[in-house]
Amino acid sequence: MSQRIGRVQRRTSETDIEVELCLDGGGRIEVDTGIGFFDHMLTAFARHGLFDLKLKCRGDLHVDAHHSVEDTGICLGQALSQALGDKAGIQRFGHSYVPMDEALARAVIDLSGRPYLVLQAAFSGLQVGGLPVGLVREFMRAFADQARMNLHLGLLRSSDDHHAIEALFKACGRALSQAVALRPGEQGVPSTKGVL
Repeated sequence: MSQRIGRVQRRTSETDIEVELCLDGGGRIEVDTGIGFFDHMLTAFARHGLFDLKLKCRGDLHVDAHHSVEDTGICLGQALSQALGDKAGIQRFGHSYVPMDEALARAVIDLSGRPYLVLQAAFSGLQVGGLPVGLVREFMRAFADQARMNLHLGLLRSSDDHHAIEALFKACGRALSQAVALRPGEQGVPSTKGVL
């Protein structure tokens, strides 16, 4: 079976982004968004999902990080959707709990074709490593919308924003790895409707 790969290029007056996502990879990652902590989170997501990810973003960071983070979510979601194709044979659902010291995060995914984000997380500060914590929601919303997936993320406990956000990204990667995996015996699209 050939590898499932999505490639997206998106250029606007605010960002210039190139993404290549391979769902059947081994965690080979090259990420550069100009926001160090965000790079770290995307790397954690891909590594724990065992995805190969090449992502380069040049954005208007002289304004702020918002456009770069949200547009990266858009492009990564589009790449995921492209890589999945008609979704034949996939598990469709995935879930993961990830602890990181005092933090505990949960991610539950349905590649349903119906985009929806639920993010229940309270952060104690305003920023971690150049990433405003409010942009975690913007990234996940854009990612879920463009991938057309139902994404539930919950931060069950934490007292450190770095640990909290990293646990969320790792849990998302691991849950997505389950959802995109091929299901033995599944001949078509895993839906009673016949389409996702």
